[in-house]
Amino acid sequence: MNSPYPQLEVQGITNKKVLQAIRGLPRELFVPENYQAFAYEDTPLQIACGQTISQPFIVAYMTEQLSLKPTDKVLEIGTGSGFQAAVLAQLADQIFTVEIHAELSHQAQQILNQLDFKNVKYKIGDGKLGWPEMAPFDKIIITAVAWEIPTQLVEQLKVGGKMILPLELENNEQYLILLKKLVNKTELKKLLSVRFVPLL
Repeated sequence: MNSPYPQLEVQGITNKKVLQAIRGLPRELFVPENYQAFAYEDTPLQIACGQTISQPFIVAYMTEQLSLKPTDKVLEIGTGSGFQAAVLAQLADQIFTVEIHAELSHQAQQILNQLDFKNVKYKIGDGKLGWPEMAPFDKIIITAVAWEIPTQLVEQLKVGGKMILPLELENNEQYLILLKKLVNKTELKKLLSVRFVPLL
């Protein structure tokens, strides 16, 4: 396939580094064998432990919204398939990814090692607690829906840092929220309507 995900520009993704990072990954490695025929479709796919790999557009959009710098230290909550971590690893300096399901974490580590990503660290545990001993982080990305802003994660974010997460608001509607941490407050911006699995 010459140009995977041709729809991304049409959907509004403009960051060339983000596009290159996603298109350079063999997404079929990150999905179960019975879903590999659908690996390059713009749709979420089922993976182990009742979780999903997000559709390529959502991965691209969330990554683009973080405005990553090559020197950034990034915390990812919800390793899942490892696809989002592999995108981040191409755009930032250090990636710390937390997953509650040991099976998923081990699978993701095998795939990312196979692809020779050396700047990703893995932790099995409760994502809502973050990775305090490695804080502070320049950016935080949460890949499962929360019902409130996780305060422990905000504490692990640098002043001036950004966090993106899906948040369930009224009427069971989920929206991507971009949070910016300032000295004495946080700024929230509501982005897209989305559908994510719960943050456990």
